[in-house]
Amino acid sequence: MPKDYPRSRRIAEQIQRELSGIIRLELKDPRVGMITITDVEVSHDYSHAKVFFTQLGDSAKAEEVTGALQHAAGFLRSQLAHRLKLRIVPELHFTYDVSVEEGMRLSQLIDAAVASDLDRSADK
Repeated sequence: MPKDYPRSRRIAEQIQRELSGIIRLELKDPRVGMITITDVEVSHDYSHAKVFFTQLGDSAKAEEVTGALQHAAGFLRSQLAHRLKLRIVPELHFTYDVSVEEGMRLSQLIDAAVASDLDRSADK
């Protein structure tokens, strides 16, 4: 593998793929609805993984979903242990990812500014 693709990044991507499937198919907590795992950051010693997620719809429930995922972290970690060939499966820490919402908000602002400029140039 090239040097610019370190092992921690490969492990993070594998954890992201596996967690997405486990949460979608095996996690039965009703508080966790339609979520998307957007990124995973693994510490250098592979003992901790920060899992970023977004959810469809109501972002006000993000704290509740984070709590539900943190409550299920032991189950998720044990399922990862069965699927990954790692000596140490990292502890999972879940964080709501606001970057998608911020990106949509900025895109709407840009669209509004462009529409405003078009309206001004059409009036002239």
